[in-house]
Amino acid sequence: MKKRQLGTSDLFVSELGLGCMSLGADKEQAESVIDAALYEGINYFDTADLYDFGLNEEFVGDALKKRRQDLILATKAGNRWNENKDSWTWDPSKAYIKEAVKQSLKRLQTDYIDLYQLHGGTIEDNIDETIEAFEDLKKEGVIRYYGISSIRPNVIKQYLEKSSIVSVMMQYSLLDRRPEEWFSLLKDHSVSVIGRGPLAKGLLTDKWESKLSEKGYLSYSEDELRQLLPSIDAETDLTLTETAVQYSLKQAAVGSIIPGASKIEQVQANCRAANARPLSGEEYIALQALTKFDKYEQHRS
Repeated sequence: MKKRQLGTSDLFVSELGLGCMSLGADKEQAESVIDAALYEGINYFDTADLYDFGLNEEFVGDALKKRRQDLILATKAGNRWNENKDSWTWDPSKAYIKEAVKQSLKRLQTDYIDLYQLHGGTIEDNIDETIEAFEDLKKEGVIRYYGISSIRPNVIKQYLEKSSIVSVMMQYSLLDRRPEEWFSLLKDHSVSVIGRGPLAKGLLTDKWESKLSEKGYLSYSEDELRQLLPSIDAETDLTLTETAVQYSLKQAAVGSIIPGASKIEQVQANCRAANARPLSGEEYIALQALTKFDKYEQHRS
């Protein structure tokens, strides 16, 4: 598995990481998926304290502890469960982040986190205070680097101007090209994109017909997708999954893409796609011509 540098950091992550949110609540099954990812050469694992009330971090930590030094472990904070654990509130305060990281370290069974990410963000936040929290954690050696997970342009701009983030996580795929508007700005600041959802909830796989919904996907209607997806599939000699993965990896601004997986077979298929041949320039342009290039202001998720 090829690796790419995240921003200006010394984190070299596999081009395809594992988004751990889909691992589920069965420990044995979750560990089998993680083991499959390790076998395929994945070294980047991305979780969050929000997933399954912290259970996800526990599974990831337990599965990876014996190889911790060889791996890049990322998690997130900022969403705070209420006492009943039926909803959460947004809390990017310095006090909460410093408390949250302690709990994540315990669940992950590690002394440090390679990439700690703010799990959201609004323009109304006290951004300076949040940045101070992350910078303090860096100085303390609790985290190595930090980033944000956000699709809000104004929030991203603030962090690019004020902080030392090395990455921005965004939903990015051939069906959601909105981040492309910001790639040049991110590249100018030497900040990498971590692409989540590169397979668009399974629409960019050979099982796309079973994934269709009358709600469509973002600004695509169901009828548009029925016409579009076979056209994308026919554009190259690759599988639809290979085309989707290679499209996202074509951009130099992308450090890694992190499809989720709940089965070993999904990990294997995703890794085959990451190891497939790159798209030619002509194929890349043709795929862009087929798909929409919306802006965040046109469709917010």
